Amino acid sequence: MAAPVFLVVVALHLLIFFHDVARGEIKTTPIVSDSRAVVLFEEFGFKPGGVAEVSVSGVSWSVPEGSSSQLRAVDPRLMGFILISNTLFFKITNESDYAEETGGAFCPLTSEYVLPLFRLNDIAPDGKGKGSVTIAAADQYTVLFSSCQDGVEVTMDVRTEMYNIRRPGSGGREYLPVGLLPLPGIFAAASAVYFAFMAAWVFVCVKQRATVERIHVVMGALLLFKGLKLACAAEDAWYVERTGTPHGWDVAFYVFGFFKGILLFTVIVLIGTGWSFVKPYLQEREKNVLMIIIPLQVIENIASAVIGETGPAGRDWLAWNQIFLLVDVICCCAVFFPIIWSIRNLREASKTDGKAARNLKKLTLFKQFYLVVVGYLYFTRIAVSAFAAVLSYKYQWVVNVSVEAASLAFYVFVFYNFQPVERNPYLYVAEEEEEAAGGQLELEGTFEI
Repeated sequence: MAAPVFLVVVALHLLIFFHDVARGEIKTTPIVSDSRAVVLFEEFGFKPGGVAEVSVSGVSWSVPEGSSSQLRAVDPRLMGFILISNTLFFKITNESDYAEETGGAFCPLTSEYVLPLFRLNDIAPDGKGKGSVTIAAADQYTVLFSSCQDGVEVTMDVRTEMYNIRRPGSGGREYLPVGLLPLPGIFAAASAVYFAFMAAWVFVCVKQRATVERIHVVMGALLLFKGLKLACAAEDAWYVERTGTPHGWDVAFYVFGFFKGILLFTVIVLIGTGWSFVKPYLQEREKNVLMIIIPLQVIENIASAVIGETGPAGRDWLAWNQIFLLVDVICCCAVFFPIIWSIRNLREASKTDGKAARNLKKLTLFKQFYLVVVGYLYFTRIAVSAFAAVLSYKYQWVVNVSVEAASLAFYVFVFYNFQPVERNPYLYVAEEEEEAAGGQLELEGTFEI
């Protein structure tokens, strides 16, 4: 097998890590007429004594018409399942590089750095086979199917099951990887925080009902769906940890996540345009931004669900990853335009309408909002991925904590600054502030985006 194939495997491994799709569930994956040299299924953080099991059914292989290979030459001993410690990926890549440089052939099934599960020559006449490995050394491992014969198409249903033993001698199983075991508690705590946040928001809105705007209702709905999404994530992780399957909680998670994603970007756009605060309407270009973001969020949520449920074994998995990342980047960029337009409009208005102090407050608030949105999106999309790449598999939960902490800080900033109050910084200005603000606007430097 050529070295570039293993580089692709490593890249896929990193993408899995970033998108957190290797959740340790019991999964059955159909493979249909697949001729790939390497098919990556799952990765899992094991304790000593953990078990990886792979079983297959309906196994068959064929050589496409016109292929240089001949059916009689297919050797099932050159196709099989292996388990690789992620710390040993580089050694296998070195073996592949060396074989390529010396003109030899390399097959990962024969590498001394892999744990063999079984090969296709071991399957029963009815097309079924099974293999398992008990882990001796704690590490993060990846299950791979490797075919060392070009052009051979394999069809089979593959069931993967990986778990740790809860306590020695107890027989109880943990289907979440070592690094994700705290997730049920983390998500449950975060959900409780957001429901408390929503209760406080409802209290403030009721108390200040005279100044409540439509945007405040939308913001309350955002908190509701954020809390529900996290509650479903907690139940999902709890069931997966104990049984290996989410029992339908993953469906509820994706549904509430869908509405939360749409509402989050919608709130950012509506606040960025000043809708319901500064003006009760949206301009045509601002409506267009919303009409772009909402369909993109639909696509992003579909891509996220496909990535989360199918896993990396699917041939279209990498394409869905690219769609997910592209759509997410487009949405993040699109939400900046309404904020930039509002900042420019406020800067121009400050020169002509004689309301220097009011415009100065609005301009300052929009600048802060812009910078916080940039920081939030940068941290949750880029910085966290870089952090995850260097984090030990034992502490993957820290990534989730970091994302939720950043999200909560962002929500607190936005909701505090745009809460319904009598002296809203958008609307209220004392007379004595006007003269001082006029001078400050004269000194205000240009805020370049």
